[in-house]
Amino acid sequence: MKQIYFTVTNDLTYDQRMHRICTSLAANGYSVTLVGRKLRSSPPLSPKSFTQRRISCWFSKGKIFYAEYNIRLFLFLLLKKMDAICAIDLDTILPSLYISRLKKIPRFYDAHELFSELKEVISRPAIQKVWLRIERKAVPKFQYGYTVSDSIAAEFQRRYGVNYATIRNVPVLEQLSVVPTTEKFILYQGAVNEARGFEYLIPAMQWINAKLVICGDGNFMPQLKKMIEKYQLQDKIELKGMLPPSSLFIIAQQAYIGVAVPEKEGLNQYLALPNKFFDYIHATLPQVTVDYPEYKKMNEQFEVAVLIETLEPKRIAEAINNLLADDVLYKRLKQNCLKAREELNWQKEEKKLIPFYQSILTV
Repeated sequence: MKQIYFTVTNDLTYDQRMHRICTSLAANGYSVTLVGRKLRSSPPLSPKSFTQRRISCWFSKGKIFYAEYNIRLFLFLLLKKMDAICAIDLDTILPSLYISRLKKIPRFYDAHELFSELKEVISRPAIQKVWLRIERKAVPKFQYGYTVSDSIAAEFQRRYGVNYATIRNVPVLEQLSVVPTTEKFILYQGAVNEARGFEYLIPAMQWINAKLVICGDGNFMPQLKKMIEKYQLQDKIELKGMLPPSSLFIIAQQAYIGVAVPEKEGLNQYLALPNKFFDYIHATLPQVTVDYPEYKKMNEQFEVAVLIETLEPKRIAEAINNLLADDVLYKRLKQNCLKAREELNWQKEEKKLIPFYQSILTV
């Protein structure tokens, strides 16, 4: 049985994409180990069909953390027997590169994002310079790879001449629940990070006739809380923090509208097709989001969202209020979500993943 190691920097608990990928490969004859990091706040790991390992670090953020984690990850992997290794994003790519060379095994790259084009990276030129250097050094040496959207795959091809597949970040198709709700509320789920558009969404809530529920956490949370206080929206915005996927799916089915308003600043946000777009669809939740290329392409095919061309707060408010008020449009989008979830699901997407690995690693 072929042994594949996957490397990430998160604590594994909430990484639904990696859970899906590792579960699919384990079900198709591979022995899979997912390696991540142990935080002080990390909850116990749930049993899975694959092996999970966590690495503890002294540092928790910044360049010192990345340096420490990469060293610890390399030393951890050095003594492990494996037939292939897959790096998830740039922050674990160097240990995977060096281990694959030492062990003379195939290496894979799973780019969840265009890491060097994240807003938190490009807003700090010295930091971006480092990540670009790592990207230019390592990515061309990963012949086998895949990413989350056609646009990011095309950007990798343009930059480095690599032909990466697209494995979209879609949920497993699950049965819908009957979940009663007493109010119409708007849901934001996912990372509370820079470039997610909270600077526009929070002030927009002044003119929106519903409550906003935010499920998630991230590096923008301190600023988010200050903005809620600044606009005196404490009674209109509820912060639920990180939730397990099962709880999140129930809340999404109770919500009335999903929202995602990522900024254009940073090529990653402009080219991405994040999991929340599909999560809203699977909860049959009409959404208000942006008219960037991948969203537009999906919406032309399935019409599950209202797309806005600007992040001006009053435009966000107008789009959400219109959807709250327009029953005909709302019912059409909701019905389209029901159809789209039958096409955009992991049961179909894994049919691209499994042959991808089988073409390089026979079971």
